[in-house]
Amino acid sequence: MRIIRDSLFIDPALRGAAAAIGNFDGVHLGHRHVIDLARAAAGDLGAPLGVLTFEPHPRQYFRPDAAPFRLMDAAARASELARLGVERLYELPFNAALAALSAGDFARVILSERLGLAHVAVGADFRFGHGRDGGADDLRRLGARLGFGVTVARMMDAGGTEVSSTAIRAALTDGRPGDAARMLGHWHRIEGPVIRGDQRGRDLGFPTANMSIAHRHPPRFGVYAVLADVLDGPHAGRYHGAASIGVRPMFGENVPNCETFLFDFSGDLYGATLSVALVDWLRPEERFDSLDALILQMRADCDRARALLAALPEGP
Repeated sequence: MRIIRDSLFIDPALRGAAAAIGNFDGVHLGHRHVIDLARAAAGDLGAPLGVLTFEPHPRQYFRPDAAPFRLMDAAARASELARLGVERLYELPFNAALAALSAGDFARVILSERLGLAHVAVGADFRFGHGRDGGADDLRRLGARLGFGVTVARMMDAGGTEVSSTAIRAALTDGRPGDAARMLGHWHRIEGPVIRGDQRGRDLGFPTANMSIAHRHPPRFGVYAVLADVLDGPHAGRYHGAASIGVRPMFGENVPNCETFLFDFSGDLYGATLSVALVDWLRPEERFDSLDALILQMRADCDRARALLAALPEGP
């Protein structure tokens, strides 16, 4: 997949895609439906399949001091889009100049003149332009005038719940990763480099791979059964495990992070990229009376996670 971040000096050979437009936070089932509409148009037109998104997320731009809300960062989003067969990712900088464009100017300058898109697909709730003054019907009208086609995806639901990033965040906040997965179409993942921690887990007999969860929506703190994919390095592969997400109350106040214990694993993962899929929430964080009590609970957590994961069909 080719990532294009500069629409002003774009290679003419990278113009002309059929592209889905949106923020695609989480790349959930609704997003996939929009991408599939763009895929169908790409096939009809003989054009590359593209996605047009923005970085930072517009909500981050307008509310920089708001609590973290993103389900995935730009790198994890790009990885998931590549897995879906997207050929060109237009990841445009969201800045004052872009935010100031009217709906008409956004369609003319960005979609038509700079990117030369042959077709665009959007969700029914798509808004664009300064003050979010444009909607899907406006985009259809503008596309007809500027020479690109437009398809609009209907809203989707899963189990009676409308699929949205907001609903997925609510499920994760409540400790319902299974419900989140049904809306995502894949397990919710925490992805990033393994960083050095305080090595308490190693001392307790449960060495963990530590990852930051900064700038992402925090799931409910506690212990999870997880599927962990090591994405690079000599230990690349999939492992079953248990992860603790939170502030580690047994050891005082700490910055929230994710600590994953991989079952039946031995090796050094520092610097490797790890993708941890949350399968089931087991229990909340707790403060124990002693380290022995903590270790006993960790063993029980791992036994429960092993049983849950052993019965699970392998999936994305």
